[in-house]
Amino acid sequence: MIQSMTGYGKSVLQLPTKKITIELKSLNSKNLDLNVRIPSMYRAKELDVRKTIAKHLVRGKIDFSLYVEVTGEDTSSKINKTVVKEYINQLKDVVDGDETELLKMAIRLPDAVTTERDDIDEDEWKAIQNEINTALEHIKTYRKDEGQTLKQDFENRVVTLRDLLNKVIEMDPDRIDGVRARLEKGIADIKEKVDENRFEQELVYYIEKFDITEEKVRLDNHLNYFISSLNSDDSNGKKLGFISQEIGREINTIGSKSNYAPMQKLVVQMKDELEKIKEQMLNVL
Repeated sequence: MIQSMTGYGKSVLQLPTKKITIELKSLNSKNLDLNVRIPSMYRAKELDVRKTIAKHLVRGKIDFSLYVEVTGEDTSSKINKTVVKEYINQLKDVVDGDETELLKMAIRLPDAVTTERDDIDEDEWKAIQNEINTALEHIKTYRKDEGQTLKQDFENRVVTLRDLLNKVIEMDPDRIDGVRARLEKGIADIKEKVDENRFEQELVYYIEKFDITEEKVRLDNHLNYFISSLNSDDSNGKKLGFISQEIGREINTIGSKSNYAPMQKLVVQMKDELEKIKEQMLNVL
């Protein structure tokens, strides 16, 4: 089953003194483009997080965010009293103001607040890892649901392409008759006697140049292959993209060989449907 590269997943973990919120967003991309935002206290685990995400999501432009909200008394940030007092003394020499206003200014200056780096609690990190996995399952479910919508759209467009191909097949004998009639009329207009055997040979040559039998067969095969790949167990957008290119090649060849206005109109419609498939294909994992 195909999957979309567009997705969203979220999970929240409530610990005794903090609330952990994990968010995953993904959009389409040719490769894995991973952006990780993680608090400095967990920076040592960033590589593990990246490996886990890459294993599950494979491809796409992915934003991972881990937010920490302190809900208890425990905090790693401390006011550096000595530094703040010195800032206030220096500010008094520059501006007049009450202690409260000077404190507001001093607390914003560098090193006024320090952060103590504690070792990561492994039990806490295991709990966070579980929530990361939960968020990944949410985004994978989202991707599968979006993939189902894409699959239905692809199937509908392939049905349209096949209907147009059938119309091409139906009108092909009339097209060949038209080619023959134009050649015969051209000879008649010259008012020259021609060798009938030579004329038939030339006629066969030109008709073979305009023959699209192989293209019709290959296009039908490519459409079948597209549908079978669409229904395979894995999601392979690149493979479907390659098949789409082959479909386009056959449609273009039919258009260049047709030399018949009604058939060229059908070819234009086929190209339009294929372009819509290719646009949506960019979102397939």
